[in-house]
Amino acid sequence: MRFEATSEVAATRERIWAVTVDVERWAEWTPSVTRARRLDAGPFTVGSAARIEQPRLRPAVWRVTELVEPHFFRWVSRSPGVRTLAEHRLEPLPDGRVRVVLSAEMSGPLAGLAGRLGGGLFQRYLRLEADGLKRRCEQG
Repeated sequence: MRFEATSEVAATRERIWAVTVDVERWAEWTPSVTRARRLDAGPFTVGSAARIEQPRLRPAVWRVTELVEPHFFRWVSRSPGVRTLAEHRLEPLPDGRVRVVLSAEMSGPLAGLAGRLGGGLFQRYLRLEADGLKRRCEQG
């Protein structure tokens, strides 16, 4: 199952990237995250991990598997029977704005069930994150 939310942001890609990879501050700008804590120190890069707490969901550990600054990063979280691969992508637009594409794809033996039971919530959280990121980055 795949979920996606997009937003067009009137800010530089560098500004959006800086806010996006500052994972520990996500709870300040998206109601889809109640707490986020990096599990390592230093720059946000391949191998970096964070524990994300979200309303109505179990806390999850996410580990970065691929990152090309300031274009995108992918990270993965695993729970019994489900592997979730999420991506944060920044695409420059001709008018100077940036399209933010947030996506998540579930796989594994329980992915179908998890998607049917929690897909609406998951999609809503992606939308809240995209909208919150837009507001945060356009504040100046």
